[in-house]
Amino acid sequence: MATTTTSAITPTHEYHAEAHVLNGDLKRPIEQKIEKHLPVAFTGRRATHLTRFTEEVSIEGLISLRRGHTRVSGSKSLKHQGWVTLSTSIVEGLNVFEIITADRLVSQVSTDHPLVDGHFPRVTFLGTKFENLRVSGFPVTLTLDYGVCGTRTKEDHSYLDNERFLKAVWSQTEAVARASGLPSDLKDEYDGRLELLSKLLSTCDPGRIGPEKPSVKCSLVKSIGEIPIPGVRSFGHVLVIPEFGTVSLGEIEVGEKVYDPSEEPNNYFELTTIRMNLGCVGHGTVAAGTAAANGHHSP
Repeated sequence: MATTTTSAITPTHEYHAEAHVLNGDLKRPIEQKIEKHLPVAFTGRRATHLTRFTEEVSIEGLISLRRGHTRVSGSKSLKHQGWVTLSTSIVEGLNVFEIITADRLVSQVSTDHPLVDGHFPRVTFLGTKFENLRVSGFPVTLTLDYGVCGTRTKEDHSYLDNERFLKAVWSQTEAVARASGLPSDLKDEYDGRLELLSKLLSTCDPGRIGPEKPSVKCSLVKSIGEIPIPGVRSFGHVLVIPEFGTVSLGEIEVGEKVYDPSEEPNNYFELTTIRMNLGCVGHGTVAAGTAAANGHHSP
């Protein structure tokens, strides 16, 4: 009598996480590339915890921070029997041209890949915070939405094939793009984002195998309170400051990476607490507090 032996395939997981506290590209009053400060990253299947710390970073006195701290980790979840990846960037004492200041900024991303049907993760941004963020000394009041990315689908599909998620991003993006008084350069940028979202909504293909789709951007910040400085306006999560530039708060990039051409793409999530496009007082770009996490789950 013949017997048939079957063996269950044990899922495996490869962690991916990275963080840094500051980067950018200044053009005026000095020309200087700001390389990623305090970068930390890891990739691998072994549970890991890495951390870095620094004090007193200054870019010619124009941009500075008092302390910075980055850490990344990956470990097996005791609750869900899956895999948890955590990435954190902490910036203390940020000062940008004496106009944007903050006591403490925390950017934190955590992904949780379930053991079964866990190709795409749950994601949370809990721990992210803006402590005493100010514009020229005036406090900035923010309303945050930690659930902006929603939940993973029960069918385990990419967020970029998740119609509910894409429609939520569309709604947030449209509110900025259609706002009265939006500067023309921002108008063009957000119209472009809407065009991309329209294409993604029209090509949702859950379970597809193939190249990654272009990334989309949304924000943890639902609204910004009034700031009593003439000309300062807010559009969703974006501040427009005359003689300084635009400041995007709590911006999240959701994208895909392909690790194996025979499998579905994997999602990644990158959060930056403050991203600035400078004009007038200074020119260039500056970003503070960036953390990213994702993972490669197979089979």
